[in-house]
Amino acid sequence: MSDTNVGNTPPPEDLPQPVVRRSKLGFSLIWLVPIVAALVGISLLVNHYTSAGPRITVTFLTAEGIEAGKTQVKYKNVVIGKVTTMRLSRDRTHITVMLDLDKDAKAFATKGTRYWVVRPRIGASGVSGIDTLLSGAFIGADAGDSDEEQSDFTGLEIPPAVTHGAPGRRFVLHSSDLGSLDIGSPVYYRRIQVGRIVSYELDKDGKGVSLQLFIDGPNDRFVGKDTRFWNASGVDVSLGADGLKMNTQSLATVIAGGVAFQDPPGPHDEAPAPEMAEYTLFNDQTTALAPPDGKPRYIRMRFEHSLRGLTVDAPVELLGVKVGRVVSVNLDYDPKTQTFPVIVGALVYPQRLGQANEKLAKAVGGDEDSLFPRIMGGLVAHGLRAQARAGNLLTGQLYIALDFDPKAPKVAFDEKAKPVEVPTTPGDFDHLQEQLSSIVDKVEKIPFDSIGKNLDGSLKELQGTLKQVNGDLLPEAKKTLQGVNRTVGTANDALSENSPLQQNIANTLEELQRTVRSVRAFTDYLGRHPEALLRGRGADAPPQIRTPSSPKQGKEEQP
Repeated sequence: MSDTNVGNTPPPEDLPQPVVRRSKLGFSLIWLVPIVAALVGISLLVNHYTSAGPRITVTFLTAEGIEAGKTQVKYKNVVIGKVTTMRLSRDRTHITVMLDLDKDAKAFATKGTRYWVVRPRIGASGVSGIDTLLSGAFIGADAGDSDEEQSDFTGLEIPPAVTHGAPGRRFVLHSSDLGSLDIGSPVYYRRIQVGRIVSYELDKDGKGVSLQLFIDGPNDRFVGKDTRFWNASGVDVSLGADGLKMNTQSLATVIAGGVAFQDPPGPHDEAPAPEMAEYTLFNDQTTALAPPDGKPRYIRMRFEHSLRGLTVDAPVELLGVKVGRVVSVNLDYDPKTQTFPVIVGALVYPQRLGQANEKLAKAVGGDEDSLFPRIMGGLVAHGLRAQARAGNLLTGQLYIALDFDPKAPKVAFDEKAKPVEVPTTPGDFDHLQEQLSSIVDKVEKIPFDSIGKNLDGSLKELQGTLKQVNGDLLPEAKKTLQGVNRTVGTANDALSENSPLQQNIANTLEELQRTVRSVRAFTDYLGRHPEALLRGRGADAPPQIRTPSSPKQGKEEQP
């Protein structure tokens, strides 16, 4: 067999032939794989969009503690979302953080929701965020009360003091300045903390500060319409007749400040105050609980002497009762006398006089605008004068005293003048200065020069006299004293116990005693026998012998 024969051999007829079968569905089953994959992808995509929550953006001043893809969003320590991206604003003033919230957190994409970064903080209300030292910072959230959707938010740099829905009510306080108060400062009722300061801002006119505080329920029912609030910051120290007093709410108020409130004494409206009711924040408890001052009245006083020690806010007292305070102390010029009088302006509160003000108003009568000038006119006519008196001798501080001086000269008072001007009189301190000045003038008139010259001459003469005494008189006096000593010695020797003079004196005294006894016996005898002066003395009776048994016959007569 050759190769050519082999190559020309025809194929056998019994080899199998391929059979093409067509699907009854009209397409190949191999296309099921991409179709299934596409369906799975679509289902995952649909599931992602249906299960995903809202996407919002929050701006912060800094991204400290925030990491994209890691930092979580929490509400009451429950994760409700995560940070996806961060970017810096074009003006480089803030950071924009994009948050993907869970589907169940749709309420946090509404108007009024607040976001802040929770990190370790030390503030007036204490230490917070300690747990973030280990777990890292996270973004806190507080849902608002509105149903209006919102996607752009401005984050808070300080965590809110009160969350939405907390039981309690908010109130507004008005003060001249903030003092030591801050967000988170405690609010006390009978020394128990019942709330905190949540915000503050300047008034629109810039003349004060408005603070918003939150009182936790159910203690908010203790805030009534007549409740008084005062600044309880620091330590209140007072020195009175009963000693030194120190008063403070707690140690926290000394460091971080605080506010306290209480109802005023006496009858008052105890109805609960409505939400966001406005109150005045007083500086201390005494001022807060004092009766209402009423409408203030401005008066002016003109002093012709120095008022060194009188400052703004110095008290104005009427018969020892504080009725106002000094608001201005200014100099004026009088071209006639070429002097500089002091003009003092003060605010007085007539309502502080209580029943006295009511009786004066009833007696004077008239409308409200002319009532106060007419009352002051009547008081000035009865001797009311203003004096600057020393309130503290150590510090030299002065206060204005309104007192009656019956000897004060009459002055013209204009009831229509605005403001009302109260006449003045020199105070006790001024009288003391005048007396001291007169004493100094009298002392200056004393001729000290001539007195000194005369005294100098007298001293010279005295010096000469002393020299003469020392040279002439003292030696003679010494000799005289020596003679006196000798005489005294001789007298001592003569009066000694064994001296003859002493013995003669003793004998003389004995003879004198016997003589006295004889004279006494003679006088006794004459008393019994006065006839002896004419008849003489009779013979003596014989002596009688007494026996023990015989009765006593009588006393023996003495010769």
